[in-house]
Amino acid sequence: MALELYLDLLSQPCRAIYIFAKKNNIPFEFKDVEVFRDSILGMKAPSETSPGSVQPEQLRKMNVVKKVPVLKDEAFCLSEGIAILLYLSRKYNTPDHWYPSDIRKRAKVDEYLSWHQTNIRSNAPKTMWIKVLIPLFTGQPLSSDKLQEVMEGLATSLKQLEDLFLQDKPFLVGNEISLADLMAIVELMQPVGVGCNIFEDRPKLAAWRKRVEEAIGKEIFLQAHKLILNIQELSKIQINPQLKEQLGPVLLKMLK
Repeated sequence: MALELYLDLLSQPCRAIYIFAKKNNIPFEFKDVEVFRDSILGMKAPSETSPGSVQPEQLRKMNVVKKVPVLKDEAFCLSEGIAILLYLSRKYNTPDHWYPSDIRKRAKVDEYLSWHQTNIRSNAPKTMWIKVLIPLFTGQPLSSDKLQEVMEGLATSLKQLEDLFLQDKPFLVGNEISLADLMAIVELMQPVGVGCNIFEDRPKLAAWRKRVEEAIGKEIFLQAHKLILNIQELSKIQINPQLKEQLGPVLLKMLK
């Protein structure tokens, strides 16, 4: 049975997993999920050409937290982006630079991944919520002041990314790309996709981005980011009416 990856490429961790699997020639069946259209966790309706497609209710049984990404390897299921990346790196014995065997290099990757969750991951996605998703959920735009507030918080995280991790190295943990770079780049493409060019006045970070894209491969990188780099398509995302009704007021309250 083929490895199955349930991914919505609007999601940063999903893009990281997609890129990692493609780059390392890991054979998998891509299960295309549209979270916002089909509720908290849903799937495109199966077509006649894909009789093996899994129904939303079946996917929910595999993943009680009702979110993507999800990995299914025979009877084994796994969620959470970093956990899936580590599982794939170990099972398929991917090149050592992704998650080094050297204990100190590995610890530096772990250090970044821990920092990432409460810094880059908590700040960068807010730009897409403010500029695209919240207006879609609520029918009203947020003030420019709120975006400015978010951009200031993100700027602090970006400075720390440069000063604490990148420094004068080609990549975040040394001379080769690692899972740290992969998780960082997919997150930082989120504001880029909605017109916030966070690399414009940061030449060191811009040079790092170019090296990461080249290490991944332009074709794979663009495949993964095709949706979020097209803001017009983003604005057409279909959101389940029930989900819109449930989350719209909550989102507005959260960002007041």
